Amino acid sequence: MLDRAGWHTNKNLKRFDNLTLVPLPPTSPELNPVEQLWQQLKDNYLSNRCFEDEEEIVSCSCTAWNNFTDKKDAIRNLCSRDWAMLKC
Repeated sequence: MLDRAGWHTNKNLKRFDNLTLVPLPPTSPELNPVEQLWQQLKDNYLSNRCFEDEEEIVSCSCTAWNNFTDKKDAIRNLCSRDWAMLKC
């Protein structure tokens, strides 16, 4: 799945015969897995807070990421769709 970023739509992008590239519809962040991840981090760790400085923002962001990734299958569950099953 491609989010239509310029480097994903470049004509020089290497294509593979056994891989189908599927562009996401325009203005559909709910379908982009990384948007789901950022929303989860904001909702559970980073929203409704005041930070003292940039260092505290970075520290809290790192802690949020580490707490999230410590949960077994958190990213897979968050980014999974019934219609798109990934085999790992």
